[in-house]
Amino acid sequence: MKKLVIQIPCWNEEADIARTLYSLPMQVEGFDVTETLVIDDGSTDQTVFEANKAGAHHIITLNRHEGLATAFETGVHYALSIGASVVINTDADNQYCASGIQDLVKPILQEKIDMVIGDRNTSKLGFLPFWKKLLYRIAAHVVTWIIRTKAPDPTSGFRAMTRNFISEISLKDRHSYTIETLLQAVFTGRKVKFVSVRTNPVTRPSRLIKSTLIYMFKTSWAMVYAIFTYAVKPKCLRLFFLKQVVLEGQD
Repeated sequence: MKKLVIQIPCWNEEADIARTLYSLPMQVEGFDVTETLVIDDGSTDQTVFEANKAGAHHIITLNRHEGLATAFETGVHYALSIGASVVINTDADNQYCASGIQDLVKPILQEKIDMVIGDRNTSKLGFLPFWKKLLYRIAAHVVTWIIRTKAPDPTSGFRAMTRNFISEISLKDRHSYTIETLLQAVFTGRKVKFVSVRTNPVTRPSRLIKSTLIYMFKTSWAMVYAIFTYAVKPKCLRLFFLKQVVLEGQD
């Protein structure tokens, strides 16, 4: 049985979580079962109540506010425990149009892709301020240069991931999950694809980007850490152990 789990990490989203849940499809082509999962990141408002009322199939509540990365990771691993074949991650503020879910899962079902990321085409979004478009553009150029493959929207949270890839996720970045998981996928030989998706106008300021400088620092650190962990370190280990084997063979 193929099961799709659509997860929504959220923190104090009582105003939007119901609208987001109601917009999600009850059935997605290619899957026998479609379920929703809300990860409440220690909300102090009525987020859980509203999610229950809107019919969320599963709700996980963290004891305290842990941050987006922890909520995301908790969700994807819980989704595996309930039998998810594929997990879709989307935002609680209804930023991403739910109609794009079919576009995200299609490459996984047809092309055996491990992770599909929704490209928001941020440069064309009229409601985004210039400074935020610039941040997204910088991130796209830097990540594209690192992985030597075009990455038009590496910070997009709207993505589909296979069960096999999710089982390998163990985040070290406590700020976000977007950059680290993308670099992990690429450097470990996973297949990644970007597809164009539509977005809804934002209804509130970003909670992830409170300061441009802090955001750039945290994002840069996530890139450096991911490069070291998934690209540099494995090469060093292979080189070290290869030399050790050669030396031992000469004894």
